[in-house]
Amino acid sequence: MNYTNAVIFIILAFSLGLIMIMNKDSIPQKIRKGMALTAVALILFAFYIIVYSLYTMGSS
Repeated sequence: MNYTNAVIFIILAFSLGLIMIMNKDSIPQKIRKGMALTAVALILFAFYIIVYSLYTMGSS
């Protein structure tokens, strides 16, 4: 099975979280909370993809 799209999504989700942490002072207050919630949701989904791929790794 090809996991290229999943790997790209995981890298981008964690990169977004890192960027949000590093630049939290320069993000306007109005959109900070929404962007943080979106980043958290994407990171949680990335963790789900990691766990699911590890769970299904042995089955063909």
